Amino acid sequence: MLAQLNRRLVVVVLFPTLFIILTLLSLRTGIHRQIIQHLDLPPNQRSDLDLFNNLEQNQDSPNSPRHPIYKPDRTSLEPIVDNFPLAQAATSYADMPPIPLWNRPPAPHFYENTPLVIGFTRNWKLLQQAVASYITAGWPSEDIYVIENTGTFNANEQGKLSLQNPFYLDYRRLTGIFSVNIISTPTLLTYSQLQNFVLGVALDKGWDYYFNSHMDVVALSEEEMSPGDENGYKSLYERCVEDLSATIQPDYAVDPQTGRQGMWGIKAYGDGRGLVLTNARALQEIGGWDSQIPYAGARCDVQERLAMRGYKLADAFVGGIYDVGDSVQNIGALYRRRNISTKDEEGESVEVEVEDERAGEGYKKLKNQLLKMQAAKQADGGKARYGWRNIQGGGRDEPFYRDPEGFEKAVILTNEFSRKLMAEKWGHIGCGLREAGLSADDAWRVEHDWDRQMGLG
Repeated sequence: MLAQLNRRLVVVVLFPTLFIILTLLSLRTGIHRQIIQHLDLPPNQRSDLDLFNNLEQNQDSPNSPRHPIYKPDRTSLEPIVDNFPLAQAATSYADMPPIPLWNRPPAPHFYENTPLVIGFTRNWKLLQQAVASYITAGWPSEDIYVIENTGTFNANEQGKLSLQNPFYLDYRRLTGIFSVNIISTPTLLTYSQLQNFVLGVALDKGWDYYFNSHMDVVALSEEEMSPGDENGYKSLYERCVEDLSATIQPDYAVDPQTGRQGMWGIKAYGDGRGLVLTNARALQEIGGWDSQIPYAGARCDVQERLAMRGYKLADAFVGGIYDVGDSVQNIGALYRRRNISTKDEEGESVEVEVEDERAGEGYKKLKNQLLKMQAAKQADGGKARYGWRNIQGGGRDEPFYRDPEGFEKAVILTNEFSRKLMAEKWGHIGCGLREAGLSADDAWRVEHDWDRQMGLG
């Protein structure tokens, strides 16, 4: 009788206790999940799961060695050389060749204020080319502002970065030789953040408007006058001022309903919109650029919001704004100098440098080269468009060094996210927001239109 009672006690008390202990142990170790997964999987996949679980357990072991698996070695990049030897050797602005006679800035300055900002993050060769092209197209150097957005703080100003570093910028040459201005961002900014920084500079300086250029462009005055052109020749800068003067007239952009004047937002010049005239007050009124859309879609977003609020967007021709991904071999070609053979006082043959003729062979050769460079950048559906961002691979051990390939990869991934965020904001993929029936108050309030098109909603 007593033995039978003991057996019942074991069954009633011990088995439930063991079950509870095993259950708690399973929950603590995660064995139950592995067993369930293992039973649910087909037999041919169970060995893979076992291998994964074993690897996971080995990695969690404090005694297991850590051995990262490295990517293949990178291909070394050819060192770049400076593309303006004359400026490299110059010690002051006086050492530079004169600006072509037909493009020299007016003296005194035009009545209109003409600030030109050029943002820079990578590729000194392209920046130097862009700056020199605007100067030789007639833009007063004192009106040009390079916005240094390298995130290297004062390293460039102190000359601590080398030419092979993607974020290198020659402070001495820009300010002392080209006589342009430099404004540095407090840290590395995305594209939309940089545009808001520029807007802040404009508001601080009292600019009602400003010209804004990409750094991967070449500005070239249209030197070949059209037959019957009664206005005579004008440099690219003069054409910009002429268009600016017309744009800021009270009757240029008037709201037909309210009669409000000055309702223009952006004037774009060039096929790639590499140069734009921006109405600072209009941008301020719509809240500036959306800094949550870091890259792709940011320009579309701000232009659509301007148009939704009734601001006029327009294009105009002022000369050549060539969208390029490379630099000419020698930027000195922009200054339009050429050598000729002549006789000195003693009758000896000598080479003398003289100014080229307007619309002469030098101009035609340069323009043809820029057209080819622009076509090369747009080839293969634009696959080579951003190749210029990857020509420098140095800078290791220099202040604020970033791995060049890693930096580019991060930009690409952020760009992908930027497109998705733009689509989420408006419920629409791509631009053409107004054509999709969207208005300014629809941001973040509409369902995906692509779901409806696919019959998913």
